[in-house]
Amino acid sequence: MRDSWVTSAAEPSRGGGDLHLELTGGGSIRVRLMHALREAVRSGRLAPGARLPSYRTLSADLGIARNTVAEAYAELVAEGWLTARQGSGTRVARRSAPPPPVRRAASAPRRGPIHDLAPSSPDASAFPRAAWLAAARRALTAAPSEAFGPGDPRGRPELRRALADYLTRARGVRADAERIVVCAGFAHGLRLLGAILPDTVAVESYGLAFHRDLLREAGKRTAPLEVDERGARVAGLPGTGAGAVLLTPAHQYPLGGPLHAARRAEVIDWAHGTGGLVLEDDYDGEFRYDRQPVGAVQGLDPDRVVYLGSASKSLSPALRMGWMVLPDRLIDDVLAAKGPREFWSGSLDQLTLADFIARGAYERHLRAMRRTYGRRRDLLVRALAEHAPHIRVTGIAAGLHAVLTLPPGTEPAALSAARRQRLAVDGLSAYRHPESTMPPGDGLVVGYGTPPEHSFAAALHALCLALPARP
Repeated sequence: MRDSWVTSAAEPSRGGGDLHLELTGGGSIRVRLMHALREAVRSGRLAPGARLPSYRTLSADLGIARNTVAEAYAELVAEGWLTARQGSGTRVARRSAPPPPVRRAASAPRRGPIHDLAPSSPDASAFPRAAWLAAARRALTAAPSEAFGPGDPRGRPELRRALADYLTRARGVRADAERIVVCAGFAHGLRLLGAILPDTVAVESYGLAFHRDLLREAGKRTAPLEVDERGARVAGLPGTGAGAVLLTPAHQYPLGGPLHAARRAEVIDWAHGTGGLVLEDDYDGEFRYDRQPVGAVQGLDPDRVVYLGSASKSLSPALRMGWMVLPDRLIDDVLAAKGPREFWSGSLDQLTLADFIARGAYERHLRAMRRTYGRRRDLLVRALAEHAPHIRVTGIAAGLHAVLTLPPGTEPAALSAARRQRLAVDGLSAYRHPESTMPPGDGLVVGYGTPPEHSFAAALHALCLALPARP
């Protein structure tokens, strides 16, 4: 006789999932079985209406006499725990459901944000579910058998080929599939590069603290470069002692604006002259409204630039899908840092994205979202012009956010007012490098991508209420 058993029990209408019973305690086998069944019902593991195994099945699984099971069932029927009907088998009685748990007195409700204008996120409700599902079905049907084995750390060849075609055509990247390594997003790519970067990496004076933290965790010092309306002032690179620089040249984050053509050439000259490396974060490169597309810096010199992109803004951060286009000399080192197998991005998601890109669904989605986000940007600008004309708005020619320049010293008060309006929004000061020599400025970084369509107007209203009045 075995002390435990796993068999079916959970579906009311058929012999459903597994249930673990332990015949513990004292007494006869029948008594121990009855106790185990009562506990399964009390705990809810045996749901009201669930059908129990037949005498024969349970006795065989437990290694006990069939009559013992029959007697235990009969007694539990008499006690009201079970019911037995001809043709329906033995089931858990409907009235034997465990009582609802006693609720503790509720604490005061948390007043978190109800309006979300925090930057860096797309509209989750706009994810192209139907097109993605169709791509997933095609990808699964066509997937070779080896796609269900351990993943190649380079990424699926189908995805790398699709990315090479798209990035070359749409972003001006000089790419072939052999130079692309799939990763789980920009942050993952930066972590992989961290193992091979020089000790000092120059970064833009205003940027994501999270990225600076990743570099610091890799043992790197970050040196700030000043930023103006033409992007990072790369002329300052020699004075930083950096051997690499991280830039957002398509749309400087968060201040906005592309890196000027002269500075693009200047940073490539710096890399040639010093042997330095340029890390290009193609942030918001797909979303532009009032300007022509700006090609990738990587196209100027693919041997000195690492191009990094992801689907986080264009589709969803939930996909955990990114890519690096690497100089040939770095590929082996990055793959060594990644490991011998793909532990991050699932093969089926990669195959789905490959189909999604190759069939044009990715670009159709981008065009639709450009119209959506462009309309939201226009609504934001109009609302500010009407309710806060003294607030200057910048960085709106591309991307999913705008910077609102505030009067000096008013950023803390504006953030407090936003919290009172239950509005999530970022202060500009959070993006400033702690060692930056740029004069600090007050501002809000407002994302217009996150809210679903039905709540965007309310979020703008809350924002206008939080802004400081005209001086």
